[in-house]
Amino acid sequence: MNPIQHMVVIGTGLIGGSLSLALKKAGRVERVTGVGRSRANLELAKELNIVDDWTHDITEAVRGADLVVLAVPMTAYESVFKAIAVNLSATAIITDAGSTKQSAMNAARSLLPDSSQFVAGHPIAGTEQSGAGAAFSELFEERLCILTPDEDTNPEAVERVQEIWQAVGSRVMRMAPVEHDDFLAAVSHLPHLAAFALVNAVRKQGNEEHEPFEFAAGGFRDFTRIASSSPQMWRDIALCNRDAVVRQLDALQDELSGLKDALQSDDGEQLLEHFTSAKQARDEWLETYGKSLI
Repeated sequence: MNPIQHMVVIGTGLIGGSLSLALKKAGRVERVTGVGRSRANLELAKELNIVDDWTHDITEAVRGADLVVLAVPMTAYESVFKAIAVNLSATAIITDAGSTKQSAMNAARSLLPDSSQFVAGHPIAGTEQSGAGAAFSELFEERLCILTPDEDTNPEAVERVQEIWQAVGSRVMRMAPVEHDDFLAAVSHLPHLAAFALVNAVRKQGNEEHEPFEFAAGGFRDFTRIASSSPQMWRDIALCNRDAVVRQLDALQDELSGLKDALQSDDGEQLLEHFTSAKQARDEWLETYGKSLI
């Protein structure tokens, strides 16, 4: 893979910043320009060598760039695509790291001068932290990155983006955008909504003498860790993948209703079946895929 001459990262937080650090560490990029709204975050990104230079001007930033990476909230895609469309070179490749792919691809088709140069991608990696200070070069090592090209996507652009993610240690998979959105609604979007909901449910149960969080320990901490994630980001993800997320909420509600029915009918066997099947499924998942989560 030839080095990237000029990469523009729009959104120099955990994901965009970590990708830049990883590519720099691998010697695969010569110059990185950061774009964002927060001067303090951009200055920190430069101090941490995440970017070589930065600007608030998206339109000017992409002039002459050969790779543009979007690491912004899903609801910002339309405004970003409109801004970069003016000065994109004909050979520039555009990719992203967003959690919903159908909405990203629809925006690209509508607003980019040549949407065949947009390669939708989603690295399955992250923490509950945000900002340039949270970035680290090892974030993507042994993590899955999903690309969702369609029949109109330039094959050479897809290969180039795949090489980029492989260069930072990711395992790359390709799939249809609708399939991606359905799967991620189940294993990523639903857990975040469930964690937010659980914290709120507990928060509302305090009394004058005690608040329930006094009694919370490791189990509550582990289950709700992702409730410390950015509320704005997860609002955007949920709205952009609304239909699939609603289907998964329905599935979760069905499971919870089953547990409630078993409790109300004092059906210990039914509870045991629920718990046993879940334990077996999780244990098998960890046995098969757990090494990549360490």
